[in-house]
Amino acid sequence: MARPVVIAVAITGSVPRKKDNPALPVTPAEQIESTHEAFEAGASLVHIHVRNPDESSSSDPKLFAQVQEGINKHCPGMIVQFSTGGRGRDQAARGSSLYLKPEMASLSTGSVNFPTIVYENAPALVWDLASKMKENDIRPEIEIFDLSHIHAAKRLIDEGLMHSRPHVQFVMGVKNAMPADEHLLDILLAELKRVIPAATWTAAGIGRFQSEVMRWVLERGADGVRTGLEDNIRVTKDRLASGNAELVKIAADLCAKYDARPATVAEAREALAIRTA
Repeated sequence: MARPVVIAVAITGSVPRKKDNPALPVTPAEQIESTHEAFEAGASLVHIHVRNPDESSSSDPKLFAQVQEGINKHCPGMIVQFSTGGRGRDQAARGSSLYLKPEMASLSTGSVNFPTIVYENAPALVWDLASKMKENDIRPEIEIFDLSHIHAAKRLIDEGLMHSRPHVQFVMGVKNAMPADEHLLDILLAELKRVIPAATWTAAGIGRFQSEVMRWVLERGADGVRTGLEDNIRVTKDRLASGNAELVKIAADLCAKYDARPATVAEAREALAIRTA
């Protein structure tokens, strides 16, 4: 039988704007609708950023709460993952919505260069975010932009701030950070298995690398794949994606080529050790 794979959909992000792709969901209502469409297409996990009325990145807990409530209502059992990412957000506010107790939250364990900025994740901030996640029974998804970030995650485990079986995502294709290179994925995966052997894992390909990285991930038997308008607004060089659901459908079709299928929400929760909905 085809093995279940968690399809994560990153619906909005902090960089794209509606001028880049009109299908980008930026209001809570748009985000709920887009997530529901992606859920129907096979996504079992949603990664959420919220936006201010001018489309800039926001940390407003009220916005996160609205999206969370709508997804819980219209996408029963779907895993809700909040972003604690820092691009365009006040550092001190990045964990301000964790009291809402989403099932998961992203956690970057080190700093890295981005196209025009340094994405800062100072040790004290990482420790604070990890502590809040543990306090609220939130499973972190560790965002790996560099080999050292694996070892930073291991230190959190050793300090008792994180479970020994975290979910890890390698982020590939961000300019000035880790290139989308298949050989690099093998190096990262080997180091993860050596340092945190119980971890579940996936990888995200940014922009034109999205489908390519999904193929590498599926070939290596990962626990999940990631897609969505946060990472990639196009289906081809000349055609914009019609929405998150279209990108999820592409991911589901790719799964079928590797004797895999989209996981149900129950299977996704079991695979990632997420509490029952």
